[in-house]
Amino acid sequence: MAGIAGILSLNGNSTNGNRTLELENSLNLMRHRGPDNRIIKTLRDSRGVIGAAEINLTAERTYCTAIDRPPYVLFDGELFNERPEGQTDVELFKELYEKHGKDCFSLLDGSFSCAIIEKDEIILARDHVGARPLFYGSENGSFHFSTEMKGLKDFIRFDVNELVPGHIYSTKEGMREFQPFIPEVPDAVDLKQATTTLRELVIEAVQRRMKGVGGISLSGGLDSSIVAVIAKEFKPDLHLFTASIAKAHGPDLENAKLMAEYLGMEHHIYFITDEDITNFISDAVWYLESFDEDCISGIISNYYVSKMAKEDTNAMLVGEGADELFGGYQMVLKSPRVTSDEHREQLARRLMEIAYNTALRRLDRAWMANGVVYQTPFLDSKVVAYSQNIPMKWKIYGEKQIEKFILREAFRDMLPEKIANREKLRFAMGVGTDDVMDELISQQIDPGEIKERPRTAYGLPFASFKELYYYDEFLRLFPPAYEKQTVRWDPFK
Repeated sequence: MAGIAGILSLNGNSTNGNRTLELENSLNLMRHRGPDNRIIKTLRDSRGVIGAAEINLTAERTYCTAIDRPPYVLFDGELFNERPEGQTDVELFKELYEKHGKDCFSLLDGSFSCAIIEKDEIILARDHVGARPLFYGSENGSFHFSTEMKGLKDFIRFDVNELVPGHIYSTKEGMREFQPFIPEVPDAVDLKQATTTLRELVIEAVQRRMKGVGGISLSGGLDSSIVAVIAKEFKPDLHLFTASIAKAHGPDLENAKLMAEYLGMEHHIYFITDEDITNFISDAVWYLESFDEDCISGIISNYYVSKMAKEDTNAMLVGEGADELFGGYQMVLKSPRVTSDEHREQLARRLMEIAYNTALRRLDRAWMANGVVYQTPFLDSKVVAYSQNIPMKWKIYGEKQIEKFILREAFRDMLPEKIANREKLRFAMGVGTDDVMDELISQQIDPGEIKERPRTAYGLPFASFKELYYYDEFLRLFPPAYEKQTVRWDPFK
């Protein structure tokens, strides 16, 4: 993974000396995403500068740029396409682009955001899941792009845009969607066959992501436990990492301990104190680039797990993605507001569509805040494609409406019974963050103030008094117009 950025003239009148310093400043604001290597290239004909900051996953350098000759490529991502031995992801990507042009994005099996600089065109693209972010905007004749919004904040005051997953933006042609890479997967013929196939695909997805991985983020939930039990088969000496609130352990901790003992793997636990939380609030807003209270509560545990893990490794396996794919959001999918099976299917698709601004935003910003690459087996292209073949009635199953039923059944024999049967909890509830946040933020702001200030400057209603506090911090760190990039987690809208 990497942070990429560029400042390019739209009229050929850039002053490269100043632009180079400006790009260095942008990359410095994202140095957490790439603390190991820094690459900056000044383009000819006063076009501007491009650059990247990288993380090394192995002893060898991890290249994310191809900038020795046009077209220039910056690539933040990981590809699983077949290729000649020794060919890097960015080399493969550039080869496919030079052969297929913009059609190449439909051929990429992996997770990515990227920028291509041609002689008279700038092209940005992002895969359909969208775990890796990318923002852009133009002012005063210059076009800017950056992995995170903070890389733009000194240049783009109003018209900042996030590239929507599954889309290409071109300075010549504008925005358009592209067809995703769709691997061949079997049909889900019956529940027994589908369960077996799902198991095989998830195991394969974990195996594909083992290179360079040094640990597993173990929440104690079903999803991370499945990843852990599979990963142990390929690399038994991996370590497990868990975080919990020090003074009010959430229910996840007991289950994480149970799973660690069951696996017999070394288990590291970080107990988050009140001081950890209060000291991190400003940084949480900074890294997330959001004041949404669910995202703020959710990032805290991930941040401290990634900080602890960074002492041992640059890459971790995580369990995110399964809830969106296999019916894990019971408060949504089992809501009385659901009117039919078709409605539930629509909501499940919507949960996946907005994940890049909710669960995946929290995931990406928390892990990359400490320069730790996260590997997400459940978001493997084959797993995602096969999940769409599985009927909702096998995901939320029977009279008891058991969520993620098919996933539980696929790995039941590999897990402790308590883990295989445990109910899904909202992330911050499982860790124990929710009640603590109410208490701590009420010490910083009068909860009644929300009655006087119920909405943001752009009219977004605050979900609680906590968001009012986070919003004030957001305005201290970012231009006011950037609040429009804060998106609610509400699939019913």
